[in-house]
Amino acid sequence: MTAALKLSPLTSEAFAPFGDVIEVAGDVDKYINQGKCARYHDRAALDFHDGRAGISVFQSEAFSLPIKLEMVERHPDGSQAFLPLSDKPFVVVVAPDEDGVPGQPIAFKTAPGQGVNYHRNTWHGVLTPLHAPGLFAVVDRIGAGPNLEEHWFEEPFTITE
Repeated sequence: MTAALKLSPLTSEAFAPFGDVIEVAGDVDKYINQGKCARYHDRAALDFHDGRAGISVFQSEAFSLPIKLEMVERHPDGSQAFLPLSDKPFVVVVAPDEDGVPGQPIAFKTAPGQGVNYHRNTWHGVLTPLHAPGLFAVVDRIGAGPNLEEHWFEEPFTITE
């Protein structure tokens, strides 16, 4: 039998232990481009060990609910930011670390215009867009050596609306 995870709306407060929500929220830091562009400055704490920041483009197949969550991963040497290149929601799964293994997962559904930055060493699910084209800009560590640890659950979870 699989355990159920209900999707919650993604908020900065709920996500804070795991990373940053990247979105237009709060006061504008400054206006640029002759006053035609609002800059919301420095929205994510990028953190890289023994490497550099790089920008890649990921394209994932879309998922349909319910979603089977069998595995989470983490990156010990760098944070990882996902910035959707569409206004479609996606699923974000995180789990607290409990002595080197993930604890109870938490599932969020983004609102249009939200991205996330997972803090370094945060357990998280794989890229899970709910709509095609599933296109994302990803800012993460580029460097030598492995930067991936996976954990497979004994019993999968089912993510529902």
